[in-house]
Amino acid sequence: MNSTPGQRPQYDGEISLVDLAATFIRRRRIFYMVFLVITLGGLAYALLATETYQYTSLVQVAEKNSGKSIEEPAKTIATLENRWLLEQETLFRAENDRKLPLSVSFSNPDNTGLIRFVSETSKKNKEIAETVHQNLIAKIQESQTALMERERKSLQNRIESTERTIETLQGGQDTGAAIAEAYERKADLESDLESLKDPEVLVVSRQSADKTGPARALIVVLAAVLGGMFGVFMVFFTQFTALVRSELTEETAE
Repeated sequence: MNSTPGQRPQYDGEISLVDLAATFIRRRRIFYMVFLVITLGGLAYALLATETYQYTSLVQVAEKNSGKSIEEPAKTIATLENRWLLEQETLFRAENDRKLPLSVSFSNPDNTGLIRFVSETSKKNKEIAETVHQNLIAKIQESQTALMERERKSLQNRIESTERTIETLQGGQDTGAAIAEAYERKADLESDLESLKDPEVLVVSRQSADKTGPARALIVVLAAVLGGMFGVFMVFFTQFTALVRSELTEETAE
């Protein structure tokens, strides 16, 4: 440690802010070079990156009495994710010898019987997105139609059974209350039958009005920030390397 009266003690290896500033100024060309390379690289990526859009499809699932879904949308979505979408990916790979160039996400908006498909991809893959969505919608329609037919058959059988019960009661005595109850049950079943609604396709692969990516301005800003940080790092790393090399040279000379 070296010190003189009236001066702050100076310690070996101590670096002041002045030293740091001086180092930065002496090696500022390294900072400029790193900053420009990274920023221009980010700019080039932002300009060359493919524009992407969202493609959305909407399906209203089949409904029975009181607007209740014939099958819970969550169950249908689970089948879409774990079976039907995998089948589409396998089919596309088999036909084109490459991976499906888009993903498909599914959701069920709250308090609705809607299933929403969303894919994000470039315009050149628009037809692929539409084909995949149509195929998945066809799977939903096929499954839902089978469930609807089963529900219709069940209701029709129950109506016919109730009609036979009415016919039997009409031949008996003191059966007025039972007959009235049977007619009421039959009316409820017929109402349930009439209330059945087949699945409905509302939208197929509708392209979003605005681009969803890339965020070019954000990419350039992030590249500039990263370039500045890495540039400062390289300035002091270069200085550190030079000092180590100088120290080793002096020790070798001695």
